[in-house]
Amino acid sequence: MNKRLSISVFIILFHLPAALCAQDKILVAVAANFIEPFKEIAILFETSTHIQADPTFSSTGKLFAQIIEGAPYDVFLSADEKRPDELFQKGLSGKPFVYAKGEVVLWTERKDLCNTLDWKVLLVRSDVKKIAIANTETAPYGTASMKALKDTGLWDILQGKFVFPQDITQSFQYAYTGSVDASFCALSSTFSEQGRTGCFLTVKEAPGVVQAACMLNRTGQKTASEKFAAFLLSPEADKVKEKYGYK
Repeated sequence: MNKRLSISVFIILFHLPAALCAQDKILVAVAANFIEPFKEIAILFETSTHIQADPTFSSTGKLFAQIIEGAPYDVFLSADEKRPDELFQKGLSGKPFVYAKGEVVLWTERKDLCNTLDWKVLLVRSDVKKIAIANTETAPYGTASMKALKDTGLWDILQGKFVFPQDITQSFQYAYTGSVDASFCALSSTFSEQGRTGCFLTVKEAPGVVQAACMLNRTGQKTASEKFAAFLLSPEADKVKEKYGYK
């Protein structure tokens, strides 16, 4: 390539729109229960829009605290309605919307426990020594689990058995690795490869977990964030959510 042609190519590339030279990217704060469905939704979204959705996974409470402190997220996918509503009231986000409804289950990898028909009976067994519950202050699924335990009179009785990981994904990992005998988990965990190695019991006494999302006002990627919010409610995303047990 001669010098004159090289200069011409450089000038053309320099004047191309930024969207053609670099892929847009948004930063998404994602509640830990939604890790697997988010990964699939993000791939579908990027394929459709050429916008990358880059996630940070943690407990809802921790992500909320980071946002309050100024973390540069564009979109927040919470595991409750409370935190997005607070951000909206503080003028830090747009109006929240519900993107999923989850369910609490009790999961165990111990085959000898899988024939138990009632989660309450399982927990009071003498050979069940440790039970994991996600942090009841920062993890909505942990809060819902605690409510079920209190409503059935088991919260005080079982205090010596409880361990409290930081989020719902860690709660599942504790049971999967054998660190505890059983754990309160999101139903979505049972659809994973690891989740299918054990069994779960429905915890009907636990309230459904309504999960809301919001776009943060500080975003520098408003258009891309709006596209992601819309895609999150699309038929394509709904199919992924249903695959993991969300309503």
